[in-house]
Amino acid sequence: MRFKKLDRCTVMQHLGVLEAADLVIAKREGRVRWNYLNVVPVQEIYDRWISQYARPSVELLAALKHGLR
Repeated sequence: MRFKKLDRCTVMQHLGVLEAADLVIAKREGRVRWNYLNVVPVQEIYDRWISQYARPSVELLAALKHGLR
């Protein structure tokens, strides 16, 4: 599988979009920029949309694990 290289400008545009959506937190130290994932909105998305579908699967896997002991 071959991957296409992204130039710095494209990466910075994508990071800007993620930062505007509050999904990435950027910290600048001189010329260095540190990008961190903002887990709060990700957790809120999980709580609102994903957890209701994940719960039955997790319970099923837990029962399977318990049954294999």
